[in-house]
Amino acid sequence: MATVEDPVAKTNEFPDIVGAKPDNPYLAAFRPYLPSRVHLRELTPIPLVMGTILGVIFGASSLYLVLKVGLTVSASIPVAVISITLFRVLSKLGLRDATILENNIVQTAGSAGESIAFGLGVTMPAIMILGFDLEITRVMLVAVLGGLLGILMMIPLRRALIVQQHGYLKYPEGTACAEVLKAGASEESRAAAHEDPATAAAADDAAIGGKTIIAGFGIGFVYYALQQIFKTWKEVPTKEFGKPFEAGSLSIENNPALLGVGYIIGPSCCSS
Repeated sequence: MATVEDPVAKTNEFPDIVGAKPDNPYLAAFRPYLPSRVHLRELTPIPLVMGTILGVIFGASSLYLVLKVGLTVSASIPVAVISITLFRVLSKLGLRDATILENNIVQTAGSAGESIAFGLGVTMPAIMILGFDLEITRVMLVAVLGGLLGILMMIPLRRALIVQQHGYLKYPEGTACAEVLKAGASEESRAAAHEDPATAAAADDAAIGGKTIIAGFGIGFVYYALQQIFKTWKEVPTKEFGKPFEAGSLSIENNPALLGVGYIIGPSCCSS
């Protein structure tokens, strides 16, 4: 019996369900960075150890930020930049460079620590309001159960929120992190991406966009370093009013972290 080849199913190289025909036009034309026939190193010990250490560091910093301003940003992008940099330094010292999949493992583990820290930051004050003490066992229990709950909920929600809504839900931080990983991909990863002509052009475009994101990360780092070390300008400039508005003031917190959060969520959410 002759079979008819479906052009829509043909364009979907990785169907979420075997034999499914995607009705999402973005999903139908989706091309992964690495072709399906390519096999690279991914889950190896060094990325796991590095991701765990970075997760502890960024988890502590994210907990400080959420307790100070009430919200935080994903640690995926800075962890991805640090991972690419560290592995690139190790390659200069004679060790092998990491593949894009190994760098993805590092940023995943690092951002997981930030996510758990955010969960603690928004639940521990509520526990204190209810009259409970912040015992170490209680804090650890909330962190472990919260992490397990997030993993279990993400399994069924992945298809509904990520696969089926590809192109509709933008996920700006995840998209930016992916561009950073593509821009800093090793020669081995770039060569693997160019094995398929359909993904070669996308790989070249990703390198340009990712470099812009890395440049923005560097500018923000230099800006905050000059502000904190040399005190070149006030972090919170304030204008105090006189008569007839005594005790009135107008201030703005000049913080790159808040600027980044505002840029990501957009002006409509910032002004609401």
